[in-house]
Amino acid sequence: QVQLVESGGRLVQTGGSLRLSCAASGRTFSSSAMGWFRQAPGKEREFVAGINWNGDNIYYADSVKGRFTISRDNAKNTVYLQMNSLKPEDTAVYYCAAQTSTYGSIYYPYDYWGQGTQVTISS
Repeated sequence: QVQLVESGGRLVQTGGSLRLSCAASGRTFSSSAMGWFRQAPGKEREFVAGINWNGDNIYYADSVKGRFTISRDNAKNTVYLQMNSLKPEDTAVYYCAAQTSTYGSIYYPYDYWGQGTQVTISS
């Protein structure tokens, strides 16, 4: 059974930092793109960051560019999201996702999803 388990979400103040982790189990994603999405109450899900299998192709939403960094450790089957200079508008449930396809574009559909971790930024 494939599982993606996020961790690291919590309440922090504006300007603070958080590091989210997503540990995958049940299969290896070392050859697949992985990404982070978020959804705030009343808003559509947003593609925040994506990373291809070897990390040489990365996407960031304009809203997080320069503040967030996505990375991965294929040996640990884990993807990370370092979030700095956090703002109240970053408040959302953050979801980790992974693709089934190998060596695919970070813009391809994501097939596996975690349960999400809540990030709350207080003003």
